[in-house]
Amino acid sequence: MAEQNTRFGIWLMVLTTFIFAVQDGISRHLSAEYNVYMVVMIRYWFFAAFVIALAGRQAGGLRAAAATTQPLLQAFRGVLLVGEIWVMITAFVLLGLTESHAVFTAYPLLVAALSGPILGEKVGWRRWTAIGIGFIGVIIILQPSGGVFSPKAAVPLAAALMFALYGLLTRYAARRDSAATSFFWTGVSGAVTATLVGAWFWEPMTGPDWVWMILLCITGAAGHFTLIKCYEVAEASAVQPFAYLQLVFASTLGMTVFGETLRPNVAIGAAIIVAAGLFTLWRTRQKA
Repeated sequence: MAEQNTRFGIWLMVLTTFIFAVQDGISRHLSAEYNVYMVVMIRYWFFAAFVIALAGRQAGGLRAAAATTQPLLQAFRGVLLVGEIWVMITAFVLLGLTESHAVFTAYPLLVAALSGPILGEKVGWRRWTAIGIGFIGVIIILQPSGGVFSPKAAVPLAAALMFALYGLLTRYAARRDSAATSFFWTGVSGAVTATLVGAWFWEPMTGPDWVWMILLCITGAAGHFTLIKCYEVAEASAVQPFAYLQLVFASTLGMTVFGETLRPNVAIGAAIIVAAGLFTLWRTRQKA
C-alpha cells in the first residue's frame, strides 16, 4: 500500500511541476505586456480566496487556521514569497524561462547551505562538496567570460535565494504551527502585500489577456492543490527529486512557445546543479 502511495505521489509531483511550468509560461506572457506587480496582485487575490475556502472546510474553520504564536514570522514568510514571485517573473521577462529556471534550480543547494545557520542542522562534508559542485554549475550557466553573464543573470539567483529562505522559514514555523496555518498565512499576508503594491500599477487589460489571467489563477490554485495532495500520500523525500522536472517542462515551453534556445553551457550547468541537488536530497534522506 505504501509503495502504491509513493507511486501516486510521484505522479502528483510530475503533474504539479507541469502545472507550475504552464503557470510560469502564462506569467511570462502577461508580464511582458503588463506590470508584474498588477499581474501578481490579481493572481494572489484568487490564491487567497482558495486558501480561505480551504481553511473554512477544516476543523475549527478560519479561526483555527489563523491561530499562531508567531504572527510576525508567518507574515514575513508571506511577504517573502510575494517578493520572490515578483523577482522570478521579472527574470522570465529578462532572461526567458529556460535560463531563469536553470539558475533557479540551485535553490535546494541554498537550502542545504543555509539549514545550518538558520535551523541548526548539521551539514556534513559530503553535502558541502555537493553544494560547491552545484555552484560550479551556476558559474558555467552564467559564463563569466561572456554570454548571459550580466546584472540580469543575478535576478533568478536572487529569486532562488529568497525561495530557499522562504522554505527554511516554513520549516522553522512548522516547529510550532501546522501546515494548514502556514498555508493560510502565506495566502492572506501575501495577498495583502501584493495588493498594497500592485494597486498603484493597475492597467486595463484586453479581453484575451483576461482569459490568460483567469488561467493563471486557476493553474496557481491547481498546482498548490496537487502539491498538498502529493505530500499527503507520499513522503516528501521520495517525491522531491521529481520537482526538478519543472526545469524540463519550463525549458520545453520556453523553446517551443517563446522561441528560446538552450545553449550548451546552460544545459551542462543545469545538469551539474540537478545532480548536486539530487545528491543533497539523498544524503538528507540517509541522515533521516
